[in-house]
Amino acid sequence: MTATDFAAYIAGLPRVLAGAAALFRDAEGRVLLVEPNYRPGWGLPGGTVESDAGETPRQGARRETAEEIGLDVPLGRLLAVDWVPGEGRPPLVAYLYDGGVLDAGQLASVRLQEEELLSWRMVEPREVPELLPGAGGRRVLAALEALADGTAPLELEDGHRAV
Repeated sequence: MTATDFAAYIAGLPRVLAGAAALFRDAEGRVLLVEPNYRPGWGLPGGTVESDAGETPRQGARRETAEEIGLDVPLGRLLAVDWVPGEGRPPLVAYLYDGGVLDAGQLASVRLQEEELLSWRMVEPREVPELLPGAGGRRVLAALEALADGTAPLELEDGHRAV
């Protein structure tokens, strides 16, 4: 196969998007959510993995966390990988990492990236489905369960356990 043939082969392959986020909690078990200014609703600190620049999902989650909320902390284990189909976009592979339990000092040091975020808040797990509907909320709840019972990492499809 020539380089031109290989390039044509690669160009014809299916595409997926990759995103990565961190799940941060406080001592009371509440979850840190952020409110973006570019779409309605809430989300976790995280975003698109810059795979074209060689970034891995873990690196992307840490970079996005540092950019969005000013916390540059090593991330813990992978909690879930979620395959999320989409309309009008390729499927998304969403990686979710354990951001750990933040202490009062870390919470006080949260600084929002004003270009992308309006606010942040700590929410009870029962509030997650209302503030983060769909696959994202299901992903967070599944990850919290996996943390509690030690079953991470999870394979999810649209926020539901695949097996």
